[in-house]
Formats: sequence, C-alpha cells, structure tokens
Amino acid sequence: MVSRLLELFIACREDSTVKLLILKGKGRAFCAGGDVAAVVRDITQGNWRSGASYFRKEFTLNYVMATYSKPQVSILNGIVMGGGAGASVHGRFRVATENSLFSMPETALGLFPDVGSSYYLSRIPGFFGEYVGLTGARLDGAEMLACGLATHFVPSERLSLLEEALCKADSSDPAVISSTISQFSHVPQLKKNSVYYRLNIINKCFSRRTIEDIIGCLEIENNEKDEWITSTIQTLRKASPTSLKISLRSIREGRLQGVGKCLIREFRMVCHVVRGEISKDFVEGCRAMLLDKDRNPKWNPAKIEDVSEEMVDRYFSRLDKDDWEDLELPVRSNLTAHAIAKL
Repeated sequence: MVSRLLELFIACREDSTVKLLILKGKGRAFCAGGDVAAVVRDITQGNWRSGASYFRKEFTLNYVMATYSKPQVSILNGIVMGGGAGASVHGRFRVATENSLFSMPETALGLFPDVGSSYYLSRIPGFFGEYVGLTGARLDGAEMLACGLATHFVPSERLSLLEEALCKADSSDPAVISSTISQFSHVPQLKKNSVYYRLNIINKCFSRRTIEDIIGCLEIENNEKDEWITSTIQTLRKASPTSLKISLRSIREGRLQGVGKCLIREFRMVCHVVRGEISKDFVEGCRAMLLDKDRNPKWNPAKIEDVSEEMVDRYFSRLDKDDWEDLELPVRSNLTAHAIAKL
C-alpha cells in the first residue's frame, strides 16, 4: 500500500488535471497502521533489513505528503493508528467524524511514535503531544479537532456529499477547499469524560524533563486517588521503559526541527530498533501484544531507571554499518508556502 500510494502521489504531482487528492479508508478503519508483526517475523528470521527498508519507503511517503504541492484531504472515518496517522496528519486537510479513533500505541509495542510524529505531536499546543505519544491514548474525532490533529469534523452521513462537492469545486486553492469542507462541518461537543478536560494536569506533568519526573508528578497529583491519573500511571509503567525514554527525547527534539529532519532522525532510531542490538523490546512487545497476545511483555531493561542516557544516545546515532545509508529525502520543487513552513 505504501509503494502504491507513493507511486500515485508522484504521478498526480505532475498531472495538471489533478487538483487535489482525497484519501480515505475502506471498511471500519482509515488505516490501522503498518504490519509490524510481519516486520518482527523478518527480524526473528535474521532479516532486519527488510523491515528497515519498509520504514525507509514509508518515511519517504510521509515526507512527500508533508511537502506536497497539491492539497490532500484525508477522510478519517474510523481507526487512525500509527502509520495511518503518518499517511494523513502530514496532509493539509484532515476530516474527522464521530467514528474517528486516533492512537499512537508504539510504546506498548517496544517501538516509538514514528512516521514523523515527533514533528506533529510536538506541535500540538502545550504538552498534550507528549501525553498522546507516551501513553498511546485514544482520541475520538472531537478530541482530534480540539488539539489540531484534525482540521474539520464532518458527520459520516455527510461524507459522500462532501466528496461530491470537492470534486465539483475542481480547485487546488486551499481557501476554496477549506470553504467547501466547512459547509459540511461543525464543532462537536467534547464528551463529559474527555481527557481534554485534564489539560492542566497533562501540561503540568508531561512538561517535566524526564519520564521519572513525569510519573513522579502524576503520583503527587494523585493524592485523592483519581481514576484517570491512576490509569495513566499504570499505562506508563506497563510500557517499554526504553521506548518511553527514546519517545520523549524524540518529541522534544522534534519541537526544534522541520519535518524532514524529524523523519531522518526517526529513521535512524527505527533502524536501531529493528536491529535489536541495544534492546530487543520491539520483538518482545509484538510477541506479547500481537502474536501470543498474553499481554505480559518482559522488557529489558525492565525498569525505567535502568535505561541509561548512553543507551538512549545510541538510538539517535548514525547506524554503524558501512553498507547502510541514512534516509535520503527527495528534493522538492514547486513547494507551497504551507509546505515550506514545515521544512
């Protein structure tokens, strides 16, 4: 799918008859993400390069989408997880519905939020992006709109009319497209138990410098045994300690980098993950959560305080292989102002 999308985006870029691209899923998901179980099977068979090559192509697609000269309208009517977020959030228009369900669940799998998410999660106001990336929290369409992951909210029953109107508009003008989508959209009410009502605590705790400090802050705030805080602490303690530490650093570095540099750095990180020389948590996490499904991963190191700064640094270093290259992103031309701002 990644290969085919990349082909289509490149072909449509040169086709003057194509004014915009509409991306949607088939069935109950927009896209539930990459087949990490297949990547793990390759790793266990001694072929980590196969998985790394997949990520190389996927990250290239993310960059093409992020810097595309024509508007992309992603209709997020269903599950939007992991790679599904990378195939949509980088585009200019993201339409959520009452069926939308967003999550970056990588820390529970021994991975980290990738596909350029250190760029877009770090640009969510406050420290909500750190919360979403570290906990794998699930957001509905209203919450996606509230934090900026979605640009519009359209009821699913009106999507066919929206597509028809976009095709009829036959325009590449972002103002025209935005106006067209707005005719079908509204601002939905957040649910009473929405995590978005916890922004004060999230910003206070997830702004802390380290994972240990974040958990410590949550524990201090939990003096009245708040169910949501308790659940958040448990989620963090169940995740891979290594994943948590590299994820936090990745998002923090992403605050100061353009999307291209974020993707190049994330590719270095994911190559270290699939090689498994620093930690084998990715294989173990996928075993526990996706393959055997015992939901009881044995992380190594098992404790957050046992993940050293030196270990974290290694994930951000260039791969020490003579025959391996960093991610080389395509040279972009005819960029829009929206795309230039991302570089």
